[in-house]
Amino acid sequence: MGLPKKYDSVQDIRYGEDGGLDALLLHFMTENNLEYAMDPLKNASGEQMRFMLALEDGEFYAPCSDWMTLMLLDDGLPERLFEKYLEQWKRLFHLTRDFCSDRQLARRIIRLAKYKFRMSLASPIVMPSRLMKRFITIFMTQSGIDDPYLHIRRGLNRRAAEMVDSDFFDEMVHAGQPQPLPGERTDELRFRLDRLEIERLMRIATYSDHWNPETFSMDAMMSSGLAEEVREGTDMLDPMFDRLGRDGETRLRILYLPNRAGGILFDLKVVKALRRLGHRVVLALKEGFFFEHPTFWDRDTDIELARAFNGAHFVSEDKLSKNQLLALMNQHPFLVISDGTREKFNPYRCSVTFARAWKECDMILAKGEEMHDRLIENGHEFTRDIVNFFRDREGRFQVHFRAKPDRIRSFSEQYITSKAEEIIREMRVARAQGRTVMFYSGIIGSVPGQTKAAIEVITTYVTHLRNQLDEAYIINPGEHFEEGMDADDLMFMWEKVQRSGYINVWRFQTYFDIEKSFELMGRKVPPVWTGKDATYSTGCTKEMHIALDVQKAHPELQIIGPSPEKFFRRREYGVGKFCDVAIDSCG
Repeated sequence: MGLPKKYDSVQDIRYGEDGGLDALLLHFMTENNLEYAMDPLKNASGEQMRFMLALEDGEFYAPCSDWMTLMLLDDGLPERLFEKYLEQWKRLFHLTRDFCSDRQLARRIIRLAKYKFRMSLASPIVMPSRLMKRFITIFMTQSGIDDPYLHIRRGLNRRAAEMVDSDFFDEMVHAGQPQPLPGERTDELRFRLDRLEIERLMRIATYSDHWNPETFSMDAMMSSGLAEEVREGTDMLDPMFDRLGRDGETRLRILYLPNRAGGILFDLKVVKALRRLGHRVVLALKEGFFFEHPTFWDRDTDIELARAFNGAHFVSEDKLSKNQLLALMNQHPFLVISDGTREKFNPYRCSVTFARAWKECDMILAKGEEMHDRLIENGHEFTRDIVNFFRDREGRFQVHFRAKPDRIRSFSEQYITSKAEEIIREMRVARAQGRTVMFYSGIIGSVPGQTKAAIEVITTYVTHLRNQLDEAYIINPGEHFEEGMDADDLMFMWEKVQRSGYINVWRFQTYFDIEKSFELMGRKVPPVWTGKDATYSTGCTKEMHIALDVQKAHPELQIIGPSPEKFFRRREYGVGKFCDVAIDSCG
């Protein structure tokens, strides 16, 4: 059975409203191998997804266009969906024919892929892009060829490098500057010149979108009419330039998503122009083979690409914390990371580092028509402003700007740091007055759906401590919680406070504390809170690590509460989440 009723918008499809619909949505997620609960090591948690998507409670998200989502969830196999499936099959067939010389092996690969293809047609709920991912995995594991397009990408980059170094390219970018307008100031002229240069570079960067390796050449570029096209500026990029500001007055962090080898050399020229205006750029590449898409590892075997990336800082860690990422972004104006995938843009499979980079950047520059499918033709809202640019099949330059929703509040590093510094100042004053500074660590949201109750529990007990302890300055994290701040923001802020050296006593919440809180509130302890203490919280577990680290520098620090050993049976601090990460082993 398909959808129980007709939906006007994919945003109206939600969990929790109909048991049959819930089952269908979970079927979709499991068949596409995207369900977090089924494979938490590969799939993003809901909290990580919210780094990138402005999802409301119960909102269902599929990483494809709206029309495809509705077709996949409904009965039947419409012609439009069949054509998308057929595209994937043809691509796998040509891949095998072109790169697998062993006929018997090629026959095995094609036959195995055909079984998967027929299953998808018989019950069309697998996204075509996920089917392609399975085809690629079959090809790679059976053939032993981990990157058949390595030489193709290298050839495209070599030709692009010749173009970028040519006088023709320099003439396209820098010749034919606009004349000053009557009474125009020099700063206004400079702003117009900056705009024109970046627009020219972005138009040129899309030149390779539909060219194949045989037709991608210097001669073809010179006869393409591109030089005439880029000469005059347009208003197509006004929303982007309004956001970028002028003369470096607004310095943004920009996440740049390229789409093809060859074009990556032009993309790096766009990046260079943005950096010259004072912006910092994070460029995300594919983790491994996905046809012409450049990969994180290409520079190791491609001299031209390595030369073009000179000055960039490559980050291979796929699970950077917020602190680590911000430190790198502040230290290096140009970072290169992997998105963690070998497929089309898919937030469920993106790395932690990529998801955090999306969250910490101010704008996303996404190149390519397939990104239009995922970012513009998808009705769900994203947490950052998006500029999608590409050339359509007719060769026309297209730009689509999508602003983040007004309800999304972004907490800048400066804002969070200022909050931390304000608390540190209060601690410093308290210490100067001879008061004992205590930090209280407890569960804030480790019990799903109980964040409000957790804040009430902590606040009740800290109030009790303040009445009991004389000359004590007690920090209650629950009193500094702001709506919209996730655990990444809070942990970033509290770590600055915790490492300040002003804490005398660090107290971790015990089960006795929780019992006492409910007693003071005149209520019994609910079943969901029974047996809970700070060791249940992955945030507190991280804080215990910090406490022990701080104690090494400040031996006088007193740590009160459950023993450290009880904390360390748990996994690493979760990704942007308050709720608990499961115990590694149950025995």
